[in-house]
Amino acid sequence: MASLIELKVPDVGNFSDIDVIDVLVKPGDVIQLDQTLAVLETDKASMDLPASAAGTVQEVFIKVGDKVSEGSLIATVSPSTEQAAAEKPAQPESKEVAPEKKAPEQPVQAPPQSKPAPEPVSAPEPIAEPSPAKVAHATPAVRLFARELGVDISKITKGSGRKGRILKEDVKSFVKQMMTEGFAQGGAGIPSIPAVDFSQFGAIEEQKLSKIKRLTGQNLSRAWLNLPMVTYHEEVDITEMEAFRNTLNAEKAAGGTKITGLVFIIKALVAAMQQFPQFNASLSADGEKLIYKKYFNIGIAVDTPNGLVVPVIRDVDTKGINELSTELAEKSEKARQGKLMPADMQGGCITISSLGGIGGTAFTPIVNAPEVAILGVTRSKMQPVWNGQEFIPRLMLPLDLTYDHRVIDGAEGARFMAVIKQNLSDIRRLLL
Repeated sequence: MASLIELKVPDVGNFSDIDVIDVLVKPGDVIQLDQTLAVLETDKASMDLPASAAGTVQEVFIKVGDKVSEGSLIATVSPSTEQAAAEKPAQPESKEVAPEKKAPEQPVQAPPQSKPAPEPVSAPEPIAEPSPAKVAHATPAVRLFARELGVDISKITKGSGRKGRILKEDVKSFVKQMMTEGFAQGGAGIPSIPAVDFSQFGAIEEQKLSKIKRLTGQNLSRAWLNLPMVTYHEEVDITEMEAFRNTLNAEKAAGGTKITGLVFIIKALVAAMQQFPQFNASLSADGEKLIYKKYFNIGIAVDTPNGLVVPVIRDVDTKGINELSTELAEKSEKARQGKLMPADMQGGCITISSLGGIGGTAFTPIVNAPEVAILGVTRSKMQPVWNGQEFIPRLMLPLDLTYDHRVIDGAEGARFMAVIKQNLSDIRRLLL
């Protein structure tokens, strides 16, 4: 028999305990190299798990609901279908021998039946010994009550009941204490919105949120509660930029990657970050230091069927317009297909959220912490602009800059946006 090949989870960045949401192979399947074995989901995106070898699947070691990390065993395969076929004839022979051996053993089944009887009695003994030392002293009803409130009962160090037993009143007091401390630390203990039975008003349908949407909501809520954010709105004249962009696209051969206005915005943003390094920084966890980054990686928020994901384009300062256009198109398509790897969404310095393809005149994007700023883009439109003598039609682009006020003050935000505006109004400045 040929040795089996183990298929394992490849390098997925700094992620661990990734949820398995779909398994697409089973024992006996013949798979090709890079064929999708399973679909994984992190808090940022879902991803396909490709096969690192071709062959016949012998055993699958994961199921939906499992959690895996880099190096986790997914399946084993025999390296060729011929070897798998050669092994199959041997299986019926083993099955014929098996009944012959089992037949005389049938009468001897009685003694093994005596084993299940003591097992239920002995099983609780090892569980009962460590429980007083490691598990909080509380009844099942109190534990259920704590779980319903989202309380880790092990964090309640002492109960008011007999011999320190934790009571429902202790759980309630713990919740009140956490809420009070949360308000003192900046509102992290804000009570949740009460549940409402909407079915009493008419027909309803429930649909579970994807993990990406759930965790994105949690991350944005955390940022909203912890960051003092300010949004600065501006309009930029991109008439000349659009004329240049259209000229470049007209010169491209059929089938070539078209240049979008977003690529010019990326370059203009990085030029401003080089001039204002505090926008390319992050505040340390203790709030005492500002960590300046010497690289320029830009996150681009992409709308997908599973929710919002942010692929990162790295080293933008070293790449030209055509290279950035190709990379942006590839990353966006991978995002929509759910094929982004965790490493594709790490290391961003600042994020761009563009609604230009949909519409709008302005919005307030939320900073993607630990970044300190995010640039919002909405749809450009022709407007009459006074040049000192007359109104002339100009293509105006609305921009919205939200920043962390702990790091950036209002004057810095306005100056930063003014530089972006200059760069986009006259793209020759990007050559300086």
